[in-house]
Amino acid sequence: MNRRHHLKSLTAALALAGLSVPAFAQNTIKVGILHSLSGTMAISETVLKDTALMAIEEINAKGGVLGKKLEPVVVDPASNWPLFAEKARQLISKDKVAVTFGCWTSVSRKSVLPVYEELNSLLFYPVQYEGEELSKNVFYTGAAPNQQAIPAVEYLMSKDGGSAKRFVLLGTDYVYPRTTNKILRSFLKSKGVADADIMEEYTPFGHADYQGIIAKIKKFAGEGKKTAVVSTINGDSNVPFYKELGNQGLKATDVPVVAFSVGEEELRGVDTKPLVGHLAAWNYFMSIKAPANDEFTKKWAAYAKAKNLPGHKDKPLTNDPMEATYIGIYMWKQAVEKAKTTDTDKVIAAMAGQTFTAPSGITSKMDEKNHHLHKSVFIGEVKADGQFSVVWKTPGPVKAQPWSPFIPENKGKKDEPVIAPKKS
Repeated sequence: MNRRHHLKSLTAALALAGLSVPAFAQNTIKVGILHSLSGTMAISETVLKDTALMAIEEINAKGGVLGKKLEPVVVDPASNWPLFAEKARQLISKDKVAVTFGCWTSVSRKSVLPVYEELNSLLFYPVQYEGEELSKNVFYTGAAPNQQAIPAVEYLMSKDGGSAKRFVLLGTDYVYPRTTNKILRSFLKSKGVADADIMEEYTPFGHADYQGIIAKIKKFAGEGKKTAVVSTINGDSNVPFYKELGNQGLKATDVPVVAFSVGEEELRGVDTKPLVGHLAAWNYFMSIKAPANDEFTKKWAAYAKAKNLPGHKDKPLTNDPMEATYIGIYMWKQAVEKAKTTDTDKVIAAMAGQTFTAPSGITSKMDEKNHHLHKSVFIGEVKADGQFSVVWKTPGPVKAQPWSPFIPENKGKKDEPVIAPKKS
């Protein structure tokens, strides 16, 4: 009580004298981690929580940020979309975090977005998504559609990709797959693909029975034209989907599947031998040959073993959203150090043009205006060991298009996030 009274007296005396009042700041900077550690999305999101904790541990070992250690605050929204918003509000208002790293699905991101905008806090979102959004309070370190979906379908249509003429758009029933497929349908139409040559199917989160859907795909593919499947299935439904693909003998040479939400982690529980040659499109694969990736995978293996992480202590895997999480944390650190504060608006300004040598070995750059990374695109084939062999890549990083030109109502939309004036 005496100490508190002394601080109040000191503050009052300094104010009366016209001197600035010193900030009696906390000894740590709190950082929120908002990922599903249970429920249907835990298969994908748990490892992002661990990646964030590894990066924070690394940063703290080198002195922290602005001379302070980072203090992670981990919450579990449990694959429950409204709960994401509640947990986000708790992190910002109660826990007083300076930034949050989190979300996987677009429905979870859209759940929390009004909270970050209302409370003027920062969210770093590390997963590919459908675009059609731009917020001053979000930095998107995953891919926009032109950095994943469009190049993947262009590849499928090319001679190297099998010259596909018919397409099955198969996804989980929520905003990301539906909007991505709206973009892809428009793109395919611009390339002369008729509606009759596009089949669109959706299943709920947690769906497990793909027997009927794979039978429909086989029938559709048997109608005379080379067919490919574009999969936006998310979460643990990928395991039964790929198992059924193998059960029904749907090989990549017959009907190739390109996935946007399946990486090394999702294939962990699947016999990948029948899946050899099927594809995934990402901006990073664990198999990429680069000194930066060697360092990243070794660090992750050592961390997973030291922390006794289930699955990873024996078989440490890295994937694209892990890389995007890692990039985001280090870019935020650099921006805070440039701004010399964790103040949201000053950090937003300092994020423009930030660069970081990504584990892929490519220098990632945060666009000066649109809050998205410039990212290289890779297409990988599934190998028998569950890893991917890169079969195609862009010549260099691609600038994101948050507003897809294949959605007509986007004509004339600008990339700049609107920064509202501060309330007085």
